[in-house]
Amino acid sequence: MLKLTLRFWIAGLLLFAISRLGLMAWQSVRVDSAAGWWPILVGGLRFDIVVLCMLSVPVAVLAPWLGHWRLANRVTSIWYAAAWLLLAFLEVITPAFIQEYDSRPNRLLVEYLNHPREVAGMLWYGFGATLLAVTLAMAGAAALAWWWFRDVKPEPRRHWLWRTVLSVALLAVMVLGIRGTLQHRPINPATVAFCSDAMLNTLPLNSFYQVTHAIYRMKDERSASSLYGAMPFDEIIDIVRTGAGMGSGPGPRLPPTWHRQLPHAPPVATRPRNVVVIVEESLGAQFVGHLGGRALTPQLDALAAQAWTFTSAYATGTRSARGLEAIVAGFPPTPAESVLKLSKAQGGFFTLPALLREHGYHSRFVYGGEAHFDNMSGFFLANGFDQVIDRPEFVDTRFVGSWGASDEDMFQQVDRLLRSDPPGRPTFTLAFSVSHHTPWDYPAGRIETVGEAASQDNAIRYADWALGDFFRRARAAPYWQDTLFLVIADHDSRAGGASLVPVHNFHIPALLLGAGIEPRRDARLVSQIDFAPTLLGLLGLDSEHPMIGQDLNQATAGGRAMLQYGDNFGWLTTRLGDGHAAGGAAQSEQPGPPAAATAPGVAGGAAAIVALSTPRHLLVLEPGGKASQWRHQADGTLSPEPIDPALARRALAHALWPEHAYRDRQYRLAPPLAAATGAVP
Repeated sequence: MLKLTLRFWIAGLLLFAISRLGLMAWQSVRVDSAAGWWPILVGGLRFDIVVLCMLSVPVAVLAPWLGHWRLANRVTSIWYAAAWLLLAFLEVITPAFIQEYDSRPNRLLVEYLNHPREVAGMLWYGFGATLLAVTLAMAGAAALAWWWFRDVKPEPRRHWLWRTVLSVALLAVMVLGIRGTLQHRPINPATVAFCSDAMLNTLPLNSFYQVTHAIYRMKDERSASSLYGAMPFDEIIDIVRTGAGMGSGPGPRLPPTWHRQLPHAPPVATRPRNVVVIVEESLGAQFVGHLGGRALTPQLDALAAQAWTFTSAYATGTRSARGLEAIVAGFPPTPAESVLKLSKAQGGFFTLPALLREHGYHSRFVYGGEAHFDNMSGFFLANGFDQVIDRPEFVDTRFVGSWGASDEDMFQQVDRLLRSDPPGRPTFTLAFSVSHHTPWDYPAGRIETVGEAASQDNAIRYADWALGDFFRRARAAPYWQDTLFLVIADHDSRAGGASLVPVHNFHIPALLLGAGIEPRRDARLVSQIDFAPTLLGLLGLDSEHPMIGQDLNQATAGGRAMLQYGDNFGWLTTRLGDGHAAGGAAQSEQPGPPAAATAPGVAGGAAAIVALSTPRHLLVLEPGGKASQWRHQADGTLSPEPIDPALARRALAHALWPEHAYRDRQYRLAPPLAAATGAVP
């Protein structure tokens, strides 16, 4: 059995190497342009080992115990021959799949299996030559497999102690091979993503891994309609477009929420401005002084006094990936995993950088940790980002903790990049902090600690210090006058309590500052998905996109937030079901003083909140089609109230739309409006 395992590894590595080299030679122009020969080969070897370990681990572990049985060797021979033929089949069909879909075989291959008659007809009449070539290649592969994996002589029976040691050692090696790394998180496709060409990022993978990973990820695509109930698609689109102020629907060749967004004013700069989005890890309002929290963020509070500060901004969820999809793509939350991780979003999915690329922007993601976490680098590079700079790419790193380089190191890279950017080329930079994360490790000597050094409070103080230190340097830098900054949190540190949706744990800081921004406090109820359209408005760009967030430069914008809490969807609004404001218009206003009482379920009951100057309503959708409505009181508590049917329909439409947008690939860039009939918004 061990001899057969060795043969399987030799055959597998040769198969993958020949296939990958052939694909690289075929796509050499694209490979050369991305300087991808070495990343593809090295990354490919890593994933080939992962797959071979996955397929051989049971045999390797059992071989010391069963290798002396002839029957066990025969079964092993059949297993390895079948496995190798499957690997060969997927590699043989890969060129045709790339030619058709510009990707290695992925979930589309699985979806086609649900329609065997249609697919068989398509292959027979449209791909006859390819089908013949695949058949001949597989006939040759089958003959080779029969010769290479034929029965071998049984192995000698070993002493039980030796068998135990060998079995445990082989198990350890195989598990390490499957994990693919000694770092914090196992290997995943984002680990080897190295460029903005989505097809090239699939070449380091092998097709077996690509297909099985897609099948595994399909479990994350939970259906909102199966949880909350169905609604006619036309009604969903009508409600969503009306709520976003889009007017009538687009032309037939455009995504249903496609619309034109005009800048709120003529451009205020003679050249396009840079954009820097700083996402602060787990920084909820409960910690932030200017939001009525525990005043652990004096630097952020000082910035807020000089910025366009939103005092009622809300996250869409409780995970970093959820916040990033909202901030970068303007995508609403769903009960499924974030689109950063879902297979249909790994290419052709709309993001703000993808749109800015059409206006000459160079986009990059700067992260102190491992950018393949949550598939960030894979998603970003496949959808508009040109560059990912994570910890291995950092220059002169001073401190590395459990989650990566410190926030000051991350900001040092951002400052270095902005200073070195070629003149005349605008840039979009997404910077994501890591220091406010367990186990709360950060450089010594930066802050005056209170109590135990390794605590959450001190980690927040350090993250706040690093933010302030960056802006002190940025204000003195040449790029300051040409750069627009957004500082926003991805989510609060924890969400919990007795509420169906703990609204207080979705409250986050958000502020805009930099070139041309006048300081003001804005108490409108806004969502993370509103900031991408707002940035477009501030940049003075005439743009077209499918985002349903609102440009907060418009006085009528705001007044609602979408909160995904596990399987519960919350629609928080100042507007009643007929769309009119409840108790007053939803314009900018000064917030009231911090309230002494807190929302139910706040850990320790200590977090204060900013009083609500406009009445709010929370419509909660639960699994099974159940809905309830609550009055969000000024002290943060929730009290039940009768359901407004129109409000419930509006909430349901917005809970269902992102499922359709993802599933049917309707959230994407599209041709210019002028090129499509009936596309006037």
